[in-house]
Amino acid sequence: MFDQKYIDREKSWLAFNARVLQEAADDSVPLLDRLRFLGIFSNNLDEFFRVRFAAVRRLSLSGKTGEKILGGISAQQLVKDITEIVIKHQTESLAILRDIESKLQTENIFIINENEISTEQEIFLKDFFIQTLSPELVTIILNDLAEFPLLKDNIGYLAVKLVMKKNAAVHYAIIEIPKTINRFVVLPSYDNKNYVILIDDVIRHNLKSIFNIFDCESIAAHMIKISRDAQLDIDSDMSKSMLEKISTSVKERRIGEPVRFIYDQLIEEDTLQFFLDKMKIVSTDSIIPGGRYHNRRDYMEFPNLGRYDLLYKKNIPLPIPGLNQEGSLLEKINKKDYLLHAPYQSFSYLTKFLREAALDPKVTSIKITLYRLAKNSQIISSLINAAKNGKQVTVQIELQARFDEASNISYAEQMQTEGIDLIFGIKGLKVHSKICVIERNENGKTRRYGFISTGNFNEATAKIYTDVTLFTAHQQILKDISKIFDFFNINYRSHRYKHLIVSPHYTRSRFYKFIDREISHALAGRVAYMKLKMNSLSDFHMIDKLYEASNAGVKIQLEVRGICSLIPGIKGMSENIEAISIVDNYLEHSRIYIFGNGGQTEVYISSADFMTRNLDGRVEVTCPIYDQDIKNELIDNFDIAWKGNVKARFHSYKLDNLYRSNDGKNIFRAQIETYKYYQRKVGLLEEIIL
Repeated sequence: MFDQKYIDREKSWLAFNARVLQEAADDSVPLLDRLRFLGIFSNNLDEFFRVRFAAVRRLSLSGKTGEKILGGISAQQLVKDITEIVIKHQTESLAILRDIESKLQTENIFIINENEISTEQEIFLKDFFIQTLSPELVTIILNDLAEFPLLKDNIGYLAVKLVMKKNAAVHYAIIEIPKTINRFVVLPSYDNKNYVILIDDVIRHNLKSIFNIFDCESIAAHMIKISRDAQLDIDSDMSKSMLEKISTSVKERRIGEPVRFIYDQLIEEDTLQFFLDKMKIVSTDSIIPGGRYHNRRDYMEFPNLGRYDLLYKKNIPLPIPGLNQEGSLLEKINKKDYLLHAPYQSFSYLTKFLREAALDPKVTSIKITLYRLAKNSQIISSLINAAKNGKQVTVQIELQARFDEASNISYAEQMQTEGIDLIFGIKGLKVHSKICVIERNENGKTRRYGFISTGNFNEATAKIYTDVTLFTAHQQILKDISKIFDFFNINYRSHRYKHLIVSPHYTRSRFYKFIDREISHALAGRVAYMKLKMNSLSDFHMIDKLYEASNAGVKIQLEVRGICSLIPGIKGMSENIEAISIVDNYLEHSRIYIFGNGGQTEVYISSADFMTRNLDGRVEVTCPIYDQDIKNELIDNFDIAWKGNVKARFHSYKLDNLYRSNDGKNIFRAQIETYKYYQRKVGLLEEIIL
């Protein structure tokens, strides 16, 4: 009998990151994109340790087992298991990097180190070091310091050991790898060969110059990196604004407890021990042996060297049929709903909507929620433009958007200066919904227009995250959105919504009702199925409900890109549930929920995953789709992804990331087929490669 009900959330997340690593290892992926996936893998891992591992570590240090909230495993055991898994993944990632570098050499791209510099390159690098790199270096001699310096979170450092000629005395130093300079230095090419060197190795090459005041017998430098607990501690001082509290907390994050220490495994034992002792790193922290270079997330920005043949082809975002950007979007949306599916279709529709609203004399107000924004946000520019044109602009900006707090604080201050009304959220609740409503004076009456999305209003991520956005003039839906903004202002009063499903008050109970309805249909012999697409599925009560539906005969298809704590395909528990994950060139981010409803299919889009925080601890919005064409489009999208047999992996209790098989002939790559689907909608079908 199978006795496991759930997969641990952290281990399932590590399995997702292993799928990213599979992409880096895949020979069919263009070489430079393989490097990009290696960078994504490393960046994901950094965030995991700062957030999830840090939380488990806090629980383990509290003396509590945490088995109830962790699904049956103790926090202490989980810390050990995570460390073992990560060490294994790190070892694999180093082997993959060596393989990529070897294959790049066959393409005449050479990543060299300080021992491989030619005479010509020496001249170039000497000037680069003096003019560019040296002024940015922070170098500290450590031996005689009364207090060890605070090492920054997720910054690479060179741990330096200096052995003096006199008495063989040993001094230790630290050099911070600057973030202000691109990690990769492109060297002059010759003989049709391209050369790249990391600034780490440029520093190593100049160690004698850096420490020229010391009479050294030898100098050795090995990379180390520390990750710190990224939890924000918000004080309760009522005299401070939320903006001040978050700003202070972000600054204090830099002194968070260490949760991971990575070191070059070739470092000398005495040097390693010196740093562990000085930094008070103990066995309860995750101590990870690594390679010569850390912060491999920087490979996401590896220079393309003009070699576009070693990158995925960039597909041109397609237009939305019937929605011409040269005319008024509001006039079109007034007549029918439209769906935007980025990045297959152009995200510029959303910015065009806001620009038009900013200029339209009949528009009186704009209300929008913002979570993560691009560096130079066109969304912010449009909202400021609207305020300057006399519109009443209200922005709910989430200051606690993890790792985007500093950026959001900066944007908030900018908008405040321009007279935009800001709402900083609700105590105890993050606002994760993606909604906008504008009000327009038409013939003496107020008419609303707006959009609801599954993703952030971010032009940069819209190029790589798949998300859907509904543009609508459905007055009752938009009235519900207005009620949500009322809730932001007066949040002790819960509102009733006729069409939208809103967390934290209604999402769990409504989805339970949808599932119960499918169970009733199945027991009555009617059509009963669910097709659910999300980023993560980890709420145990929701999983139990899906198990109940499976046992009643409801057919359930799950597309879960990341965490999946549900175990599919187990007789007597989940035999009617199948679950896959697609990891490909784009990051699957849409939340789409489809219910068979006895033949009267219902379709919803949502900002919420099936995670406890989304169901109970955030403001999330789930929206019904009423337009039949859009319903069909979303069902088609789900079914196309479900047929995928190239980048689709099965979720299982083994966490082995087995690919859905193909015979080599009937190959169906979901993201390519989705782009073709939208090409057909606009009458364009060319041979394309993602």
